[in-house]
Amino acid sequence: MMPLDVSFGIFAFLPMGWLFMAFVILGEAFLMCKYLIQKKFNKRIYISAAVSNIVSGAIGIIASLALNGGWWLVVWFPWVSSHEVDVHDTTQLWFLIIYYFVALILSIFIEVFVNNLFLRKQYKFKKILNASLIANAFSYALGAIIIIVLCIIPIK
Repeated sequence: MMPLDVSFGIFAFLPMGWLFMAFVILGEAFLMCKYLIQKKFNKRIYISAAVSNIVSGAIGIIASLALNGGWWLVVWFPWVSSHEVDVHDTTQLWFLIIYYFVALILSIFIEVFVNNLFLRKQYKFKKILNASLIANAFSYALGAIIIIVLCIIPIK
């Protein structure tokens, strides 16, 4: 499990990182399909989910570069290793929780905007908003579980 105990900036470029991101995007697309059309697959919805996540990730990289002087993929992504945050320190834990919430809100805004561009001819905005909320709740819950495993439970 040691390869998981790195920042997302490193993990994203490892094969496991690509698999994890593909799983998240496929999971979000699947949930959006189930909500919007009660089916498992729709090409337009899967493309929309993929593009919205890529746009959100690109904005995250740019925001990270701007906010922390050149370190990329540190600010935006809801992923930290036990080397970066000591969750036993309540101050650091609260900063991580606040950060995670802000990242969720920003991701939702970006993904709703992109999903609406792709899907507005087929679905009403409220349906797109709800589908995006459900999809992001899934991916952020998954991320939270992984953060708990990486930060709180020691990996040997």
